[in-house]
Amino acid sequence: MNIQIIESELPVQIPSLGTVHEGDRPERKKFSSELIRKIALEEGADDVGFVEIDRPVLRDEKADILKVYPKTRTMISLVRTMNRENIQSPMRYPANNEFHHTIDDLTEIARRIVARLNQISIRGVVPTVGFPMDMDALGRERIWNVSHKPIAVEAGLGQMGKNRNVIHPKFGNFILLETVLIDADVDRYDGPIEFNPCMTCNLCVSACPVGAIGKDWEFDFTACIDHNYREFFGGFQEWTEAMVTSGSVGENREKFEDRETASMWQSLSFGPNYKAAYCMAVCPAGEEVIPQFTQSKKRFVNEIVRPLKEKEEPVYVKRGSRAETAARKNPAKEIRYVRSMIKPRSVENFLNSVHLIFNPDKAKDADFAIQFRFRGDENIDAVVRIANGKLQVERGIGEGTDLTVRADSAAWLKFVNKETAKIWPILFGKIAFRGNPWHLIKFESFLDLGN
Repeated sequence: MNIQIIESELPVQIPSLGTVHEGDRPERKKFSSELIRKIALEEGADDVGFVEIDRPVLRDEKADILKVYPKTRTMISLVRTMNRENIQSPMRYPANNEFHHTIDDLTEIARRIVARLNQISIRGVVPTVGFPMDMDALGRERIWNVSHKPIAVEAGLGQMGKNRNVIHPKFGNFILLETVLIDADVDRYDGPIEFNPCMTCNLCVSACPVGAIGKDWEFDFTACIDHNYREFFGGFQEWTEAMVTSGSVGENREKFEDRETASMWQSLSFGPNYKAAYCMAVCPAGEEVIPQFTQSKKRFVNEIVRPLKEKEEPVYVKRGSRAETAARKNPAKEIRYVRSMIKPRSVENFLNSVHLIFNPDKAKDADFAIQFRFRGDENIDAVVRIANGKLQVERGIGEGTDLTVRADSAAWLKFVNKETAKIWPILFGKIAFRGNPWHLIKFESFLDLGN
């Protein structure tokens, strides 16, 4: 059936389309930030801040944010406080229970905020406090799209502490963060606070069982992820691979004790559990928290820091890593060896993440450069330079290199991820050298890959 629409019969006359010039566009309406703040606080947020999508400092975050909500104009950063006594408990299950319930609470708060904003013609998206994430990107790109911490800092809700947590000036680091993406501009945006609440007391340095936090603000990312995030995806993958490759029940139990399997089951059933988060538990910063510390530093250490340090527990580290060295200093910790949770699934990802698994302590006396020429699925040229314990990756063809490695990209990833015997790619011509191959052997030894 043919239906004819007569322009005069339409309830609203549609103008003819033509070229729209920039100067002809009406100015976007700006909504009241105070009104939105009031709504957020009424719905249960403990603090709120606003950041525009085009903030220069967040330039590298913009593309990922727009993947989630292409209409994003403003990010609303939300804070929800936790019961700090739960986090400070030497038993981990009260702390993890607090994390999970606060995450659920914050998610519901954000959803209610968006529902109310819809009533005033603002549309928006609530991404996620933590999981779920984009697992399709695993091993290629980052699996999260919205980085709550840098947005919260730009929204004036705190500064990053030495423990890599955002420290709120009032609530300290006993907070969780969420970001609501909306399609509207607001009349006033926030900026970072002018001081850092971090006291540089180094209690987080002292409490971390794997030495992930350094006194000079350095951070060992893999030490943290290997232990604290043991029962998130990376550890789960290792656990399942060990199970399916075991020849018998007895062989599998040699790899994992019953308590480890029970702990993994608990994480799968009730939400993944952090193994430590001691860096958060011992942090005394924040207006509401600091009196507990300043009234008696000795009592604070005895009641909060010492029980965590003296807690007998398994600590998960890679063999030969800095984390192993740190863990060995504490006799209360039982060392359990694991493989690296960082498994690049592309050469691009390998080059972007190699600094995370690089151990500078092993490379203090090294000074050489390797030219990599990857071909096959990915055609990438890059130079890796190592000198004085530092690693630098340069794209393209470089000068002054000591070794050239030509590698099939797929074969190289299997080589790096220890999914094949080292000799096979070489024997089959998938990896070839020009120069001294000893440099490649040394380079691999500088990477904390685990068993």
